[in-house]
Amino acid sequence: MKQINHYHHKKILVIGLAKSGVAAASLLHKLGAFVTVNDYKPLSENLEAQGLLEQGITVICGEHPLGLLEEGFELIVKNPGIPYHNPMITGAIEKGIPVITEVELAYRISEAPLIAITGTNGKTTTTTLVFEMLKIGEKQPLLAGNIGIVASEVAQEATTENTIVIELSSFQLMGIESFNPRIAILTNLYDAHLDYHGTRYEYVKAKANITKNQTENDFLIVNAEQSEVMEIANNSKANIIPFSAKNKLSSGAYSHEGWIYFNNEKIIALKNIALPGTHNLENILAAIAAAKLSNVDNDAIFKVLNSFQGVKHRLQVVTEHNGRKFYNDSKATNMLATQNALAAFTEPVVLLAGGLDRGNEFDELIPYLKNVKAVVTFGQTAEKIERAAKAAGIKTIIHVDNVEKAVPVAYELSEQGDVILLSPACASWDQYKTFEVRGDIFIQAVHMLK
Repeated sequence: MKQINHYHHKKILVIGLAKSGVAAASLLHKLGAFVTVNDYKPLSENLEAQGLLEQGITVICGEHPLGLLEEGFELIVKNPGIPYHNPMITGAIEKGIPVITEVELAYRISEAPLIAITGTNGKTTTTTLVFEMLKIGEKQPLLAGNIGIVASEVAQEATTENTIVIELSSFQLMGIESFNPRIAILTNLYDAHLDYHGTRYEYVKAKANITKNQTENDFLIVNAEQSEVMEIANNSKANIIPFSAKNKLSSGAYSHEGWIYFNNEKIIALKNIALPGTHNLENILAAIAAAKLSNVDNDAIFKVLNSFQGVKHRLQVVTEHNGRKFYNDSKATNMLATQNALAAFTEPVVLLAGGLDRGNEFDELIPYLKNVKAVVTFGQTAEKIERAAKAAGIKTIIHVDNVEKAVPVAYELSEQGDVILLSPACASWDQYKTFEVRGDIFIQAVHMLK
């Protein structure tokens, strides 16, 4: 990693732990900063904080005392999940204390160039595809970011021989200063996280930060089919690389007459791609563009796309049992993701859906339910999803307590040739800590059928 003096002898407050907070505090301590950590969980229950205390880092746990802001901190590193309306954060901003997220630290110390991916949907699949293409292409990539691997830890190990492939959320992008990826990807923009950002405008502005520091030496890969995305591109200084799954382009990545092209060069036939779902075609196009810009050869791209069947919890093939195919799409935490999942199938579908109630109805799902023969609901939104299913003319609708109970019910409702699909259209937090936990429970319940 780069040995920088930017934080040396600076008094820095890290608010919120989890993996990124622990990594940020340890890194700043290593860089010579005077670090204080503040986390809401009591010290007696907080193993992460106890570990930092053993490193000699000041730890304050059990509350977020506003008096901390009077202690002369020059910088705050905020856990991405803490909203900006938190009193500690608003108080810091009022005092003129800069607030960043941990990915800014990763960028500052990284010797490796970055490929950064953001967007409402498709981030993880695109990130994984780029990583796999670079790996097969022998470009020594490292995976980091919102995909579950702390960026500042990865950056400490990276050299000039590596490329860091990093997935970024809007939460992380709100807290950058100099962060500048050599290649950035913006997959798409839809309504999401409005409870955090307040308005769509603020959400889009956060996503646009991925390109705010890019120059004419950098690349921005964008969805040519979305005017909002193209508006961001028009305001970027980077070289714009468009992609389209619908129209032939004069440059960039596109699908045409059964083939994928990049800059008018044939890359791979659609029939040779293993990943299901028309929505995944956009993710594939974006990943191909990043790979080609990184000088990955077509053979490596072909090998990945010919074998890659998806990321866990994202339209993941679980198994086939007695003629039924089971898919885990627990990452579908909004309606658009579930719409995309349903559009991927022509077979009859038994849909498992429900979860956290964010106040919306599910009428937008109705046109996508035409192949759905039965719906099994759970969670806070069960009644709302049932209303949408009835409006779509679905006769068989059953409510159960949770995902585990939904699986055997769905199996009983299915026949040979059917798809049993967990695609909740909702966040998991009403019943499960994360969508990963929800998906793992689904997988376990499916295997219990055997």
